[in-house]
This record gives sequence, C-alpha cells and structure tokens, in this order.
Amino acid sequence: MNRLDFLSTTLLSALGLPLAARSTPESAAIIRPPFLREGDRIAITSPAGFVTEKDVQPAVALLRSWGFGVELGRTIGKRAGSFGGSDEERTSDLQHWINSTQVKAILCARGGYGAVRIVDRLDFSPLLHHPKWIIGFSDITVLHCHLNRRYGIASLHAKMTNSFPEDWNKADALQQETILTIRDALLGKPMEYSAPPHPLNRLGHASGPLVGGNLRTIENLAGSASDLRTVNKILFVEDTGEYLYSIDRMFRNLQRSGKLDHLAGLIIGGFKIKPSEDPSEEFGRKLEEIVLDVLPDCNYPVCFDFPVGHQRNNRALRCGMTHHLRVSNTGSILNG
Repeated sequence: MNRLDFLSTTLLSALGLPLAARSTPESAAIIRPPFLREGDRIAITSPAGFVTEKDVQPAVALLRSWGFGVELGRTIGKRAGSFGGSDEERTSDLQHWINSTQVKAILCARGGYGAVRIVDRLDFSPLLHHPKWIIGFSDITVLHCHLNRRYGIASLHAKMTNSFPEDWNKADALQQETILTIRDALLGKPMEYSAPPHPLNRLGHASGPLVGGNLRTIENLAGSASDLRTVNKILFVEDTGEYLYSIDRMFRNLQRSGKLDHLAGLIIGGFKIKPSEDPSEEFGRKLEEIVLDVLPDCNYPVCFDFPVGHQRNNRALRCGMTHHLRVSNTGSILNG
C-alpha cells in the first residue's frame, strides 16, 4: 500500500466512513460485471442532479422494450436544490442498489454535480461479490474513476435517462444509434467505433485498459482516493462549457501530475468551448494546439474528434476493459 492509500484508509477509518476494499495494483485483473440477459433488472437512481419521474419514463419504456425489468430509486422525483435529494438520500438510494442482488445494472438518471459529495460515504465492496454495471457520464466520471482506482471494477461510460428521446419512433438515426450502444455494451457485444481522420492525429496503435471521462472531473479528483491511474492505459477525455484557457490549465494538470507520461494512447472526445466574454482576451490557441503542447515527446497514438462526450454522438464505452486503438491516415478505430 502506498502512502496516499495508507493515509486515505487511516482517515476513513478514523471518521467511521466505509473503507475501500483495495487499492487496485496496476497488474490486477479488472473485475467485469456479468453481461445482461433478457429479464435482468436495471435500477435508475439520481446520485447527482435531480430528475422528475416523468423525465425518466422514455428510458424506462425503452429499457423494458429491450427485455429488461426496471426499478426506480427513491431519489427519482426528489429534489434538494440542484441535487436529486439530499446527500443522505442520494447516498442511501445508491447504496441500496449497490447492495441489491436483484439488479444487474445501475443507470444514473443524469449528471450535473453531486457524486463527489457522496462517493466517500458509499461502500462499494458488495460489488466485489456481486459486480454490476454502473452507467453514466459527465459527473458520473467520479464513480468510474473511483471504481477503477479503488476496486478495479469495470463500468459503463454512456448516455443517461435525460438523453433518451421522448418518442423513439421520432428520434433521428444518430440518436437511436448512440442509445443502442448502451444496450449492446450491456449485452456484451463487441464494440467498434470510428473517428474521421484528423490532420493533427498522431498515428500508431495501442492496447490497454480504457479509462477516462470528463476532464474537469478527472482534474478535480487529483490527489484524492479516487485519483485515476493512467500508466499503460488508453485515456479518453471530453468536456463542455469551458473556456480554452481552462482547458489548457486542465491539460497542464494532467501533464504535471504525470498522467500523460506513460499512456498507451490518448483519445480526445467532444469539447464544447465556451467563448470568451471579451474578444480582446481570446486565449489564442485551439484545442488541438493545447493538447499537443503538453505532448512534445509522446510516442503513443493520439486521436481527435472521437464520438464521446456532451454531444449527440456519444457512444457507450466500457471503462476498465482492454481496448485496441488504431490511428491511421484513414481515421481512428477503437475496438473493445
């Protein structure tokens, strides 16, 4: 156990909070939850932002059409400020579904903000005995990183209930296609996604566990018990509503903390840039320049414009599982 893990465990014990079952060594095999079968049950809960019961009904209907049973958590319809209930309510609800042996997956209703307020109150150790897929993105990056770092359990980075169309038959092809990647990922189907060629891609191929998520969230977890390890892994990042200078600062954090030093590969997903309020203070560098500035000597492939993030083309990714990335002049392909 390294010094950070020892201090984290000691502090949690002193505070009477749940202990992490293990700090996963780099060589440890990932625990993959069982893939789902028809009749399996999926729970929907709100560990971050609030959502109404009406809002989740399109997701409930579609999940049931796929042959799954659906359970609604007690936080659905709850609200405390911007949260889906109080910290205590959100903790209790998510813990209930973690403990349950009846559900095989937990779909987070939406992102926003709130998961970091409850992550240290939760006991994820039941998942070591009865692993299940935790699904979501954006703020749910907190849970993906924590499960990977502390428990070595795979999870699913994917759209949540607030991205499901109200009327499936009226949804366009892209919306349907991206939502169906959730079903395919849960069923264990092989996943293959492509991105168009980009003139600033760095060519090559890589294999390794896939980790990542929202860049701001990954940065905020630095130094915590959920801090993401990236050695020999394929890292993917995305973000929304950030100024270019803030994105530069986040990538500098990844660089200075060593997270970019020994990657197997780097995937840059969707970034919705927030325009400067004062045109005279424009940062003056594009996203691609910001990324490449912190990678002067890297010898691994780098892919831009990958279909993941706060955008319509947001594909489901099985975090923690081994993937293969190939970046060539004809585009990029990720298999897993």
